[in-house]
Amino acid sequence: MAIRLQAEGRFRQTLIDKLTHELAILKRQKFAATSEAYTGEQQRELFETLDIDLAAVTAEIEQLVQHPISAEPGRQQPRRVRLPAELPRTDIHHEPDSTLCQCGCRMKRIGEDVCEKLDYQPGVFTVERHVRGKWVCHQCETLVQAPVPAQIIDKGIPTSGLLAQVLVAKYADHLPLYRQSGIFERSGFAIPDSTLSEWVGRCGVALQPLVDALKQELLTQPVLHADETPLPMLKPGNGKTHRAYLWSYCSTPLSSMKAVVFDFAESRGGKHAEQFLDRWRGTLVCDDFKGYKALFASGVTEAGCMAHARRKFHELWANHSSQIAGEVLKLYARLYAVEREVSLLAPAQRLAMRQAQAKPVADALHQWLLVQRQQVPGGGATFRAIDYSLNRWSALTHYLNDPQVPIDNNWIENQIRPVALGRKNWMFAGSLRAGKRAAAIMSLIHSARLNGHDPYNYMKDVLERLPLQPFSRIGELLPHNWKLAQ
Repeated sequence: MAIRLQAEGRFRQTLIDKLTHELAILKRQKFAATSEAYTGEQQRELFETLDIDLAAVTAEIEQLVQHPISAEPGRQQPRRVRLPAELPRTDIHHEPDSTLCQCGCRMKRIGEDVCEKLDYQPGVFTVERHVRGKWVCHQCETLVQAPVPAQIIDKGIPTSGLLAQVLVAKYADHLPLYRQSGIFERSGFAIPDSTLSEWVGRCGVALQPLVDALKQELLTQPVLHADETPLPMLKPGNGKTHRAYLWSYCSTPLSSMKAVVFDFAESRGGKHAEQFLDRWRGTLVCDDFKGYKALFASGVTEAGCMAHARRKFHELWANHSSQIAGEVLKLYARLYAVEREVSLLAPAQRLAMRQAQAKPVADALHQWLLVQRQQVPGGGATFRAIDYSLNRWSALTHYLNDPQVPIDNNWIENQIRPVALGRKNWMFAGSLRAGKRAAAIMSLIHSARLNGHDPYNYMKDVLERLPLQPFSRIGELLPHNWKLAQ
């Protein structure tokens, strides 16, 4: 027992030292940054990212040491701004369940504590006044008061509704925090960028266990989609960006579980996919990117994307009116017609119809491609399109023998399409930590959308319930299990 406790203590202290070092680096990057290195919006987004990272690292350290981190010597603690008197207010009363004292006397109300929380509904600020009455027994001087409602940000002013609005606007609507600050100012109350950054950082830390649970449930699926898309990441030391990647993994449209998990990494190396999937050994639907090849060598089953193969012939037909491409597209159209018919059927029926209707078409397409490759001159675009399909034919037709596998990888491509809009608005991910935080929160928001939930309602309810949710029941808050609390 003593040896185990010593090992846990050393591990905890090592982690605290690591996070403390990271905190010092972030502070140096923020307070030592020169204005000449970045211009306009770049500088504001850099500081926004650094503020969020600072808040996130501070929250992680506080969780480990179990007490708030004091301010640096000589640095004043930020003073909370008084909420404007003209904002509408709603009183929410918290009273003890019983005002009967243990000694048998009836308690009397002697006062109250009032805590104001800033709430937000699109375009309108309101203030929630949480009134906690004080009840005392004059005979035995026992004082009773309802406990303070648990909050994601302890002693903070934002309600879960305001926090949900900030997160959804940033990670679903792709509005940087400095733009949100301007929107809030027009709504009647200016919230500084640094305050919004702190809220996002602390929410990111609080939501991480939920994202980890979502990933674990996703990895129980027998079939997954995978894809990756570039996302610039800032290198604060030289003011430049380099190409990082947002990796995406999701369940198939044929699965009853709807979920997508994003993973941010500094490169496109296949090691990132291996680390994420770990011991998972199902069927992976993906394109022909070589980064996945190591997975297939270790036991993961490869399923190709028929849309990628078809796309090469479509480009030939659209750009050059290729007669060969036109013939191939007709066969691909027949394969997709079968898929539209079987998409809502039970797995056994889907497999039977694929074998009866799609497999003969696929066999005819394969023979036709083999014949044409012998007749088409090598090295041309038509030869390369034919060769692409023939070299990957086993993976492309794997879906014909497995009713749980879809025909292509378009489903995951649709999930990462919103990232293109975010890429234009963010301009870059400010750091590796910022990219991973964005990936985690986007996993929850986009999984909620996949399950037909309004992302704002989902995030608001989760942020309200998460502080008191037992870890053993955290699965109830996952998007595919979630039901709005009454």
